[in-house]
Amino acid sequence: MTIINQQRLVEHFLSLVKIDSESGNEKAVAETLVEQLGQLGFEVTQLSVPGTISNGFNIYAKLQGSLEGSIIFSSHMDTVTPGNGIEPIIEDGIISAKGDTILGGDDKSGIAAVMEAVRAIQESGEAHKTIEVAFTVYEERGMHGAKNFDMSKIESSQAIVLDSGGPIGTIITTAPGQQSLKITIKGKPAHAGLEPEAGINALTVAADAISQMQLSRIDDETTANIGVVRGGQATNIVMPELYIEAEARSLNDEKLAKQVTHMVSTFEAAAQKHGAGIEVASSRSYNAYHISDDDTHVVAIKAAFEAIGIEAVTKPTGGGSDANIFNEKGLKTVNLSTGMSKVHTTDEFIAVADLVKITRFVRCYLTR
Repeated sequence: MTIINQQRLVEHFLSLVKIDSESGNEKAVAETLVEQLGQLGFEVTQLSVPGTISNGFNIYAKLQGSLEGSIIFSSHMDTVTPGNGIEPIIEDGIISAKGDTILGGDDKSGIAAVMEAVRAIQESGEAHKTIEVAFTVYEERGMHGAKNFDMSKIESSQAIVLDSGGPIGTIITTAPGQQSLKITIKGKPAHAGLEPEAGINALTVAADAISQMQLSRIDDETTANIGVVRGGQATNIVMPELYIEAEARSLNDEKLAKQVTHMVSTFEAAAQKHGAGIEVASSRSYNAYHISDDDTHVVAIKAAFEAIGIEAVTKPTGGGSDANIFNEKGLKTVNLSTGMSKVHTTDEFIAVADLVKITRFVRCYLTR
């Protein structure tokens, strides 16, 4: 039986979620973790990131082991909003937030699990693999901490990100790529009451395009969404300009390219039809990854789960994470569930039992 100090684990988790760390404001939590990792004997390096991203920094830390092999565990330090002044409460074994905030289990549950596993290993005197950690800033708003992570520090050839939901034992081996679109439609202003026909309404152009566009669920691997629309000055002015932000995602790179082409060409055709101008900025947010079930990394993770009586299951996801970025940079990475639920909402919660289970997994994996 892999023993974990549940009370210490929960208290550490609660202390972390009480530290305000919405994306861009990770300095306080990062400084706390640097101190705590140092106390555990890690060699800790603070990795600077552009000030435009964060007032904090990425963390790389290493604890040399005596067993063969090494692994890097990664979690992100930032939370979504509303994430300030979090008051965690525990009722019937469920940790949630009192009031109108998220909990921050996404992703401080991952950080707490790794650090409690290390404490438990050290107390027992067990031999362990070499442990590296990568704690990142600004994951929630485009994985910019991971994108700016100094990969030259990392010695392991494989990584485990602890940043997913679902039952404990869920291994995310497939995740989509995402393309971001920013579209500006330039119509022509005119007085809406005196001579509306002299203008070109940018919203009319957008409506024409969107009515012909495939959006939402495209197929089992592909989605598309228009999420931001801004424009207009007054009801008596034909709308001269409209700004739109959209995205497409797919587990399949060819399908993603096809969907993006469809969206862009549909906008461009509508603009041409109505005599409007259009500017489209298209950028890749992150690439898809897929790791096979029989990969040695996946097999070893499954074995560690089975050793503590948990059946592991590989699954695809529709969301991106730091795992996408690390895979793109050549570090073989899967994403595991910590049991976090209803993330990005004020109903977010995590069960103490799940937090204990994922911590037991980390300990077992490191000591096998």
